[in-house]
Amino acid sequence: MKSRKTISLVAGGAGFIGSHLCRALLDRGDEVICLDNLQTARNFNLEGLERHRDFTFLRADIVDPLPDAVMRRRDIGRIYNLACAASPPQYQADPEHTMLTSVMGTDRLLRLAEQNGARFLLTSTSEVYGDPEAHPQQEEYRGWVNCTGPRACYDEGKRAAEAMAFDFARLGRADVRVARIFNTYGPNMHPDDGRVISNLICQTLSGRAITIYGDGSQTRSFCFVSDMVDGLMRLMEAPMPDLVPVNLGNPQEYRIVDLIDHIVAATGISPGIVHEPLPTDDPRRRRPDIARARSLLGWEPRVALEEGLRITCAFFAEELGADLPATRESLSRLSVAAE
Repeated sequence: MKSRKTISLVAGGAGFIGSHLCRALLDRGDEVICLDNLQTARNFNLEGLERHRDFTFLRADIVDPLPDAVMRRRDIGRIYNLACAASPPQYQADPEHTMLTSVMGTDRLLRLAEQNGARFLLTSTSEVYGDPEAHPQQEEYRGWVNCTGPRACYDEGKRAAEAMAFDFARLGRADVRVARIFNTYGPNMHPDDGRVISNLICQTLSGRAITIYGDGSQTRSFCFVSDMVDGLMRLMEAPMPDLVPVNLGNPQEYRIVDLIDHIVAATGISPGIVHEPLPTDDPRRRRPDIARARSLLGWEPRVALEEGLRITCAFFAEELGADLPATRESLSRLSVAAE
């Protein structure tokens, strides 16, 4: 007998990670319902998806009551909550909405999961660790967060969303998973989203001086989007014996000044540099301990930074209409070798 198709709802499905997740779920054979208010996402990310017979896009804000077309369903099996602005300039632009998206929106989606008997996955964030005193960050670490600072709308919103998800699970109202996502990059990022990789690549390709905040010694760990999507899908399907969050990210740690060297290698362009003060509460170090993900999910990142940056730089070069000297040089070498 033919198995029933899984129906997956992806809130924030038109966003950077969400659009890649929608594609992966469709490729797996799911029917996908994408909810997005397009506040920080782009119609560009939906190109190709909207033509798929098993894909439905509904423009909706999860702060508001969910659409009737969703609430009438009783067959949704998986709910992924990726809905929230994720870069500081975006989530600080409307902090009230950011907080409500994490708290009220998560509550609405958890109730939908309860109604459908669906499994629910919350994409939380490494920002719940704040400017961490522990390094690398393990899931047991409770964080060093400024609960009244300009980043609190995001940090505390996600912490509250985690608490709500686990309370639903403890009360037997929903089967939940919580992923703490670390810096992710790749195609479909918005050129102006304010995240470090998109900022540095787009400034470089546009011939502008790149901006380094502080002295560039602060560190981040960068996970390519295909690896992140793989981790999210594994987490959703894995048996979870305990109510615990799971770090998803690349444990390779890079200083921002070293990241610039990699971008120069990927583009063939050496940009000028402008220094600006560090933003308030900007974390000095960020690197995930992924022992739990390895143990429970059999997951770890596979795409090296050099390869991921090459793909991401090519994506932005096409979008911005920029030339990549590194690509020209590679083609030239291939041509000479062929002769």
